[in-house]
Amino acid sequence: MTTPMWMLLGFAAWTLLLLMATVGVYRWVRILFLNVPIASFRSDQPEGEDWYRRATRAHANCVENLPVFGAIVVVISVLGVDSPAVGYLSTGVLIARVCQSLVHVGHVQTDAFVAVRFAFFSVQLVCFLTLIVIAACYGVEHLE
Repeated sequence: MTTPMWMLLGFAAWTLLLLMATVGVYRWVRILFLNVPIASFRSDQPEGEDWYRRATRAHANCVENLPVFGAIVVVISVLGVDSPAVGYLSTGVLIARVCQSLVHVGHVQTDAFVAVRFAFFSVQLVCFLTLIVIAACYGVEHLE
């Protein structure tokens, strides 16, 4: 398995771990120990403590970006693109994603923390775009 595939698997694992460790724990503690009805968690209105709302948003951010990274990794894998740069960029995506999520969930979102979170997101965007350019150039190069 290539580094991009491992990083995609790690991204998926992080998405699930973040869900289970934050939203899952929050809800199950309330359901099992505080007699909150299981149907009381509505997705159409904000509820819960601030960190819980940030956790649901951080998980949604992961879910929104996982298919993008997945599509890039599929193309890279199908084309057989394998270089140290691709490995480093893929690793950068996962590290930046984990850091972004931790900053999102772990801190009240002051301007400074939002800027840090955005910086980690920007790292992911740069990695995504660079991987796309590498894949496209590789694809064009091998069409000839």
